[in-house]
Amino acid sequence: MWVRVEGKGSFLNSGSFKEFSREMVNRGYRNFVIDLGGCVMMDSTFMGTMAGVALRLKELGHGHLHVVHCGKRSRDLLTGLGLDQLFTIHSNGAPAPECEVLPADENSAPLQQNREEQKRDMLHAHEALCEVAPENLSKFKDVLDYLKQDLQHETAPK
Repeated sequence: MWVRVEGKGSFLNSGSFKEFSREMVNRGYRNFVIDLGGCVMMDSTFMGTMAGVALRLKELGHGHLHVVHCGKRSRDLLTGLGLDQLFTIHSNGAPAPECEVLPADENSAPLQQNREEQKRDMLHAHEALCEVAPENLSKFKDVLDYLKQDLQHETAPK
């Protein structure tokens, strides 16, 4: 399964990526290629979502996530979080692995999430980053605490 990131990989589109990946795993796809050739930046939520997909494939016992057309800045971000231990990163010019390509669905609309779903996805993404590399906990402790408190506040009976 090939996913091309154009523009920014951020919390704004990580929910759509998560849902798409979940559906493709449910359909039996086990090899994912994330093409960062057109990606100008990634935030921690998007990288954590990528980590979550790779962890799910690992949990299933087969499958792999590959990152291709990865520039130096993106590589530095991914390796700085230890994600190079979880999935394969191919630099610009490196050959990409073969995978099955699904035709684009012209009728699909972007996932519309409410704030609570978006925060829950952000929390899961950051938890995945900490699962991959426990040293990430010190980097994201404040983010995790904030998201947990905010979600508790939103779901508390009024």
